[in-house]
Amino acid sequence: MTEAEKTLHPDSVMTEHELATLGGGVVAYIKTLTSEEASRMFPAIEGLPKGISLFSLHAADGTPLALTDTRQAAIGHAMDDDLEIASVH
Repeated sequence: MTEAEKTLHPDSVMTEHELATLGGGVVAYIKTLTSEEASRMFPAIEGLPKGISLFSLHAADGTPLALTDTRQAAIGHAMDDDLEIASVH
């Protein structure tokens, strides 16, 4: 389907590849994680205290970019990398 056809047919579904490349390296989102979830997502980080909330910064395709202990730190990391934070509901 061409770009013009997609514009004419707005209910078209995105392909997995289109979804994975959404944001083109400039869009990111922040996700709140438990320390247990963070340990699974970031296995190289050891010794996280149990039962705390952490914040992970992800590229639009879901790739984890950073793990922080505050939302502000995650926002700062995104700003340092010139990433725009998308609101995810």
